[in-house]
Amino acid sequence: MMSGGSIMPAPMNQNAHPRSRPEDAANYVTVSDPVQHTDGLNKYTSYRVDVRPQDQQQDPAMMGAYSSVLRRYSDFLWLWERLHHERAGAIVPPIPEKQPVGRFSPTFVEERRMHLERFLRRVIVHPELSDAACLETFLRADDLTFQSAKAAKGVVMAASQANMMQQHSQISPKKDGFKRWFAEAKTSMTGDLVRSPDDDIFDEIHRYVHGLDNQMRNVSHQATGLVRKGKEIANGLFEFGLAFNLLGQSEADSLGDALKKMGETADRLSVLSAEQAEKEMAQFEEPLQDYIKMIHAVKLALHRRHEKRLTYSTCLSEVQSRQTQLVKLRGQLGAEAKAYTVEMSLRRAQEACQAAQEDFAATSQRVLREVDRFKREKAEDMRRTVLDYINLQVDYNKRMEQVWGNLIPQLEQVESEAENTPATAQTNPPSSSYGGGPPAHEQPQQQPYSMMGQAPPQYMNTMSAPAGAPPPAAPPVPTPYDNGGGMMDPSMLSVQYRE
Repeated sequence: MMSGGSIMPAPMNQNAHPRSRPEDAANYVTVSDPVQHTDGLNKYTSYRVDVRPQDQQQDPAMMGAYSSVLRRYSDFLWLWERLHHERAGAIVPPIPEKQPVGRFSPTFVEERRMHLERFLRRVIVHPELSDAACLETFLRADDLTFQSAKAAKGVVMAASQANMMQQHSQISPKKDGFKRWFAEAKTSMTGDLVRSPDDDIFDEIHRYVHGLDNQMRNVSHQATGLVRKGKEIANGLFEFGLAFNLLGQSEADSLGDALKKMGETADRLSVLSAEQAEKEMAQFEEPLQDYIKMIHAVKLALHRRHEKRLTYSTCLSEVQSRQTQLVKLRGQLGAEAKAYTVEMSLRRAQEACQAAQEDFAATSQRVLREVDRFKREKAEDMRRTVLDYINLQVDYNKRMEQVWGNLIPQLEQVESEAENTPATAQTNPPSSSYGGGPPAHEQPQQQPYSMMGQAPPQYMNTMSAPAGAPPPAAPPVPTPYDNGGGMMDPSMLSVQYRE
């Protein structure tokens, strides 16, 4: 309601408030207190990561223990990369992107803090990631232990890849890595990839994700346009109200007051429209953009499966090459030593191939589970996002209708006052304008002719006219300016000229 020039908020629909999301279950994990640091020429921002589980059911892996550590953006990025490596095929939640410019502004720092907190909570409630070793290290390790874990990242990844495919012991690690890369590139270019029973399913998943990405980007683009139009409407209403305020100042009495009220109403509607645009951006535009990032995370999971498939295919090619080489050496005299070396290499290649096959199968199954979960959560997320947007529009239009409706009685009152105002009395012109004669109401009235008395003058001659003769023309009707002979009285003209 409008009272004393202010707008009382309309009762909000309970469904208009943003609903809780799955990551809200991990609200006992917070990212707070951003602090800027300078280390020589480097400048960075640290964040305080607190874990305060209220009971063991909230965090069974951590036994309800409390922890507090300082982490910077690069530490969160390390966690994101390690999750991709340790749980290949999992849909790792998106992490905020790097910002080369303006990354120390208060607004950006707060937005990054909020996004990092959401990323961490999503990881904690993730069924495939919640028990990852790197997550425990990120949340619990002290500074020295954590820096050691980050430094060992490259060593761990190299060792894991080496276990999948062993080369000759005399080959250097650099040469080993180059040969592995060359073999994988060759396998990828030739298209000689191993087939699996689930390939048809994954082909369908690829088409589904690609189409969903295109459609979601289109919806996000339209949502961004609507938010932009909403801000333009808010600015337009402000200018509209200013114009009516100026118009009201040029009018007097109740009309001017009503026009000013119109301007004030437009100003209030401008504020409502600006608030509505901010709500739409937070509850509709940003969730859609976040969902595009989540679709990209699905693509990364599919890409990780492709990498595992490529590694497995390369291992198979390596085994076949070693087998062919061993057959040739066994057919040669004096090549027993070389044959023994190749045979040992073949065994290592077979072990690596077996490990690669198991890794590929586990990754494929994880991707299938993750895509099924993604589809279920996507349906709920989209339903929630669309309902939030609809309720926002309903509440916004109710408030707009309320403000406009309060203005109608004020404008109708102006119309009623105009109808009740008495009109100015019409007066006859002064007698001087008619040559000084008496007023019309004082002039002697012509007596009406009676049917029993004398006939009117215009019919006097018709009584004695012969039969068949046309009646004489009626005499001219005298006018106020007539002198009796059908001519204008010169005295009247002189009076008009004198005026």
